[in-house]
Parts: sequence; structure tokens; C-alpha cells
Amino acid sequence: MVEDQYIDRICQPDLNGLRERLGLAPVCNVFTGWANHGDLVLCLFPEWFAAPQPDWPGKSRLVGFPLYDESGQHPLDEELQQFLARPEPLVVFCPGSAMAQSAGFFRNAAQVCRQLPVKGIFLTRFETQLPPLPGNVLHRSYLPFSQVLPRAAALVHHGGIGSAAQAFRAGIPQLVLPMAHDQFDNANRVQSLGCGSVLKWGSGPRHFARQL
Repeated sequence: MVEDQYIDRICQPDLNGLRERLGLAPVCNVFTGWANHGDLVLCLFPEWFAAPQPDWPGKSRLVGFPLYDESGQHPLDEELQQFLARPEPLVVFCPGSAMAQSAGFFRNAAQVCRQLPVKGIFLTRFETQLPPLPGNVLHRSYLPFSQVLPRAAALVHHGGIGSAAQAFRAGIPQLVLPMAHDQFDNANRVQSLGCGSVLKWGSGPRHFARQL
């Protein structure tokens, strides 16, 4: 039911439009009937992050992290550049670009930023989730991680592979609060590699602050 009413409605139009241009037949049941039965599985991570396992599909290919983030298409505005130039350590908070239920996450993050000698950037396109922000916090709907994370002290995120990859690339620690899907596995791998810590989604500001 979820596939019929949600996944197919979102994915089928663009996917089948592309297939039509390539002279291919349309597909249905995108997730269960098509995505898991391909001739090749591209794994968006390197071997040091997750080595191939015996039970993986035989035609799996590790192609590295998905690092494209529209860098160069979003110049940093003057207010942001002045904010980044301030001396406090920068912590970037991002619960995921599609996450529309993060009011508690940002409320706790704002309280942590009030308590700790840091400056914070909150990333979300759902601005109504944000609480009143202290003076050491800036909100943006989107920023290319490759332009900001090299200047950050840490990234707090949901465990998406793209966010984790950009933090690895920048060489900064990660605090991961996984919610669903592959995020729990990604979070455990970040921690096992010694590159960050894992915190339960919904943890209060005291635990948040202690980890940071």
C-alpha cells in the first residue's frame, strides 16, 4: 500500500519518462518489483566504509561517496561570511533535507547553542520548525557542505550517507541521531571508525551538550 500510494506516485513519472526517452518499457512497483532486481547495484560508498559481504548481490560495485552538493552555485552571502569569521567553534545542525518533523531537534539544538561557547548553523527548508534563535545561531535553507564543513568543528546530522560523506571529506567529527532506513547502520559505522558518536533521536539538550 505504501508503495502504491506513495513511492510509485513520486518515482514513476520521472523514472518512466526517462525510460521512454531511452526506448525502455515503463515499470511499476518501483521499489519491490524493479529497484531490487537490476543488472548492476551501485553502492554509494567506498570499501573502507563498508566492505563487500558474501550475501550482497553478485553484481555490486562500490563507486565511492556521493559528494556533489551544488558547490559554486550557491555563493556564501555577506552575513554568512561575517558569521563564519567569528572566533567561536562552528557546529552545523542538519536533520536531513526532507525532514519536516524536526521541531524538537532544533529546539534542543538552540538550547545547546545557548549553553556552549559555540556558534551554530541550522539547515532546514522547513522554517516553521525553528524556535526563536539565539544570537550565535544562523539559519539557512541550504548550504553546500563542501563550502562550510571545512570551517566547522562538528556536524550534527541524521545519518544520511550524503551528510556522513561530506563530514568524512571535511575531516570533522560527527554526532549522528539516526531515525530510519540506512541511517542506523551509517551511524554505527561512523562510530566504529572513530569519527563520531551516536545519540538517540529525541535526546534532550543535556545529552546533546555532553556529546558535543
